[in-house]
Amino acid sequence: MQLEIVTPDKKVFQGEVSEASFPGASGAFQVLNNHAPIVSALAKGTVSFTTKEGKQSMIVDGGVVEVKNNMIVVLAEKVVG
Repeated sequence: MQLEIVTPDKKVFQGEVSEASFPGASGAFQVLNNHAPIVSALAKGTVSFTTKEGKQSMIVDGGVVEVKNNMIVVLAEKVVG
């Protein structure tokens, strides 16, 4: 799957991931390969994902995530770390 994390200032991450977890506004959730299309608001919390190099994480200060056709796009208000 492709993951792209973008803030109003810059593109924070773009790359291939095997899974990703998000702090959804209604609770945390995980996205795996071939996930059904979804759009969700994000609460402040940790976005974590696994690349070939291993597990990575960053804290987002709210935003929106869209999953469609194995492409995940995160539009984050702000990213810390």
